[in-house]
Amino acid sequence: MALAVVSITESRKPNIVLILNDDMGFSDLGCYGGEVHTPNLDRLASDGLRFTQFYNTARCCPSRASLLTGLHPHQTGVGHMTSDDGLEGYRGDLNDRCITIADAVRSEGYGTYMCGKWHLTRHIGADDPKHSWPCQRGFDKFFGTIRGATNYWKPFALTQDNTRLDSENLPDGFFNTDAISSEATTFVKNHSKKKPDNPFFLYLAYSAPHWPLHAHEENIAKYYGRFVVGWDQLREERLLRMREMKILDNSWELTDRDPSQRPWTDAEYKEWNQRRMEVYAAQITRMDAGVGELIKTLEEIGQLDNTLILFLSDNGACAEELGGPPKKRNRDKLITTQTTSDGKPVYRGNDPSIMPGPETSYQSYGVPWANLSNTPFRLYKHWVHEGGISTPLIVHWPDVIKAAGELRHQTGQLTDIMATCLEVSGATYPEEHEGKPILPYEGTSLVPIFENKQNGKEILFWEHEGNCAIRQGDWKLVCRFPGDWELYDLQEERTEIDNIADRHPQKVRELEGLYQDWSNRCFIYPWDKLKERRRLSRQ
Repeated sequence: MALAVVSITESRKPNIVLILNDDMGFSDLGCYGGEVHTPNLDRLASDGLRFTQFYNTARCCPSRASLLTGLHPHQTGVGHMTSDDGLEGYRGDLNDRCITIADAVRSEGYGTYMCGKWHLTRHIGADDPKHSWPCQRGFDKFFGTIRGATNYWKPFALTQDNTRLDSENLPDGFFNTDAISSEATTFVKNHSKKKPDNPFFLYLAYSAPHWPLHAHEENIAKYYGRFVVGWDQLREERLLRMREMKILDNSWELTDRDPSQRPWTDAEYKEWNQRRMEVYAAQITRMDAGVGELIKTLEEIGQLDNTLILFLSDNGACAEELGGPPKKRNRDKLITTQTTSDGKPVYRGNDPSIMPGPETSYQSYGVPWANLSNTPFRLYKHWVHEGGISTPLIVHWPDVIKAAGELRHQTGQLTDIMATCLEVSGATYPEEHEGKPILPYEGTSLVPIFENKQNGKEILFWEHEGNCAIRQGDWKLVCRFPGDWELYDLQEERTEIDNIADRHPQKVRELEGLYQDWSNRCFIYPWDKLKERRRLSRQ
């Protein structure tokens, strides 16, 4: 496989397109067993590879930091979110001890472009320092939002390169998912015209399907009645499809419904609940259409076969419920705006009297549907059980990958994306950047796995909000803060039902020791102490 990559990169280096979406569950895509209509991503999977045991880091900011740098999140300074706690692993900005993939591949002549959600700095104001904005972290061009969640029709902090755009004067019909897709295709077309002999790296980071549940009725209509049977039956149906696809072992059992939720037969507000999932699915379908436009553009410029496309999600499905009665949004402008693009009030809260979808609503799809999205696993975004960290990974590269439609069951993690991009681009990872020493990247290239010539990573680590885990081979030691360690044999049952910690105390001690060594090396601060530090700082 390495020879194949070398021969290609010597003649025409491959382009790299890295697509990340936001808060999507492991099994939502059609090609992973879900109900969501995703023909373009399904096409990439049919002509490429699907990984079944690839992992993110359970939360948006840390995952983006790890994905772009090849380091564990705390090593980059983004160990939690974007607040500055005065600790090395928790500064809320990418630090100067890391570089991005864009920084690395620039040395090989790549044009570097980003569209979408950045969410890697605490400095989000138009006049704030911009040292951790995309164009200061290796990207030639940027269009998107510096902050995280936002109104899809009227996004806060929409930015072009280093210039804040006026959300009050956006074009009629503006929709963030469409705008991100359109700008991505424009970047590719312009690059092809201006630098036809140079490869490009495109990082396309969709906000969809992160809340709020905003979608066009034409997309929602595709799902009318699709979820009428409810979350319990749909989880069972997904499980069967995933087994048929060989994504799951037939012996792995489905986890129980989240204990906080009622059976569908006893659920209240069924029409509203169905609508929540319909809108969520519509968000993904709209994103998929944008991916289709990008594929079409790559075909038109003759570069689809010579482009490595990677698609994945930043964390497991999101079970966050947006609480409180509906009310005019009058606080936290960092997340949304107070009025719609035509001046109507925006109401926030998962209130069954308001159907989600239009710009006047601001809701999430909640625990029971997130439970469906993460089928067959348990727990969600924030936690490091399989439901919080398992992501689909689709890899498409026709010039090199000939095993169309195959699965790869080897393990991997976000840190491996940097290593993969270095190998396919021929770039050398430096020892220092802008005169300062940087940390060596932590990942391993996935290229040998493309041809099934290498096992997955032997040891993987996670920590987020005190939720921590280590996977060594098929052993996984995991803790849900502030609880005790749990131990699972993932070959026997990856759904983490049978906790065998009491039966293997020596393995628990061994893995705990490895975890502590990693934690100390990577600047992880105890979560309870970090919360207390924050409490005291507010006094």
